Amino acid sequence: MPIDPAVAIGAEMPGRDLSWTTTDVLLYHLALGARADEMSYVYERDLRVLPTFAVVASTLRDTAPPALDMPGVDVSLASALHGREELVIHRPLPVAGDAKAWSRIADVYDKGSAAIVVLEIGTPYYTIRRSVFLRGEGGFGGDRGPKTTVAVPERAPDAEVLCHTWLEQPMLYRLLGDRNPLHADPDFAALAGFPRPILHGLCTYGMVCKAVVDAMLDGDPSTVTGYSARFAGVVFPGETLRVRIWRADGGYAVTATVVDRDDAPALSDALLTVSG
Repeated sequence: MPIDPAVAIGAEMPGRDLSWTTTDVLLYHLALGARADEMSYVYERDLRVLPTFAVVASTLRDTAPPALDMPGVDVSLASALHGREELVIHRPLPVAGDAKAWSRIADVYDKGSAAIVVLEIGTPYYTIRRSVFLRGEGGFGGDRGPKTTVAVPERAPDAEVLCHTWLEQPMLYRLLGDRNPLHADPDFAALAGFPRPILHGLCTYGMVCKAVVDAMLDGDPSTVTGYSARFAGVVFPGETLRVRIWRADGGYAVTATVVDRDDAPALSDALLTVSG
């Protein structure tokens, strides 16, 4: 069968030796839309690293499309969507460095019409829990998984930020290693059910993190301890994101919607935590 939880859960994947330079960090920030006057993002002298750089650290040198090559999981890449991303920061990432990364399948959930495979990727700097949503692959009788909702206060947000995407943005972001044709190839996007290529979900994820860091943390990412979000909808290059931010226990509750489509959801159940 396409998914065998008995084989998949707990299976370890090959580790990777990671390395990055200031060039990689600068490219990442530019791909998120950092401006020329944001010197701590675009110039190496006073460079600070957004914590979400962690999500591309494992793919920086990749030049082939990602493959769903996992023990106990035999499905097509066209059926896969990014469901949720959770990042836990153990210590701030340096502007250049190296690390050994490990990865494993942490769990498999059965949503009925779909399945979710949860991957864990870790280094001494961070741990990522990545949920891959597989359409049409549920119904095998597994656990549905925990709820990950984040309550948004019933009041006006403490800050609201507009983030503009642009048509060439996915072409720039894919140079960080995510060569999924869904973000570049109109024919593949149509096969996946979309009218045109969509922006990388992790690009949206990074843009929203940057918006919170800039609006609420004075552009200083060093106090961020964690960031999680559910991918609630797609973003097409050229659209504008509306990021709403509320102060919450331990950090900030966040939503991101697409202005151009009557505030259709893009990210939901998002929470950015900070130290202190």
